[in-house]
Amino acid sequence: MNAAASQGAAGLGDLSAFAVGTAGAAGAALAVMAVAAAVGIRTGRHRVVDVAWGLAFTAVALTCFGLSAGHGDPVRRALAAGLTTVWGVRLAVHLARRARGAPEDPRYERMLGRVPAERRTGYALRKVYLLQAALVWFVSLPVQAAGYLPGPPGPVVWAGAALWAVGLAFEAVGDHQLARFRADPANRGRIMDRGLWGWTRHPNYFGDACVWWGLFLLGADTAVGWAFTGSPLLMTWLLAYGSGRPMLERQLGASKPGWAAYAARTSSFLPRPPRRTRPPGPAR
Repeated sequence: MNAAASQGAAGLGDLSAFAVGTAGAAGAALAVMAVAAAVGIRTGRHRVVDVAWGLAFTAVALTCFGLSAGHGDPVRRALAAGLTTVWGVRLAVHLARRARGAPEDPRYERMLGRVPAERRTGYALRKVYLLQAALVWFVSLPVQAAGYLPGPPGPVVWAGAALWAVGLAFEAVGDHQLARFRADPANRGRIMDRGLWGWTRHPNYFGDACVWWGLFLLGADTAVGWAFTGSPLLMTWLLAYGSGRPMLERQLGASKPGWAAYAARTSSFLPRPPRRTRPPGPAR
């Protein structure tokens, strides 16, 4: 391969090395999900896949960091791997603590309850673990590509790191506020509408979206980086319109008194000050 070809068509550096990196990323995601599947099938609690979600992204980032050695800019490579790892490990630890001693997640109960018992294991492998491995691989494409981009990071990259930090703060602070709220027995059955939860019904989902748009920006100062716009778009859609907010809100709306009033005054996704609700007028 001559030097011009090795630089790739869109600034990715050695395209064959990038292909090896994406294959390694796929293998890393599958390996984590395979371990999660073994645990989930043995324990009968498939919510373990939520913990594996963050760990799979971490495995992808570290795999690509190792495979991209000698190809991409070292600062950009370290940013992509380091920021993804910090986000993934924090999320996995948080979800593991929340799931300790808890029953199966109602989402997976409903999903697998539609399938005859003899088919549930195969169905779970396909629709829970394999699907999430594929999503991890696709959503992480900007991180994979960042390891092979040769140019030094510029203002767009640092803006991406700043947006990542905003997103991580929203996730971590929102999760901490909710955990403290739930730990108080006086709040049992009540809706969390304080702190960040008074500005958005899902600060953790909003923060997650910011994290992945920030990681996308790590390569957005190059032409090739824009080829992976679909990755943060898909993550944002999943959080705001797919398996994130709508499924959770259906469950909360059916089980939490006062949910309708909270939803009426609080943004569903993007943070903003709560709407003022008018007190009921005099009877006529």
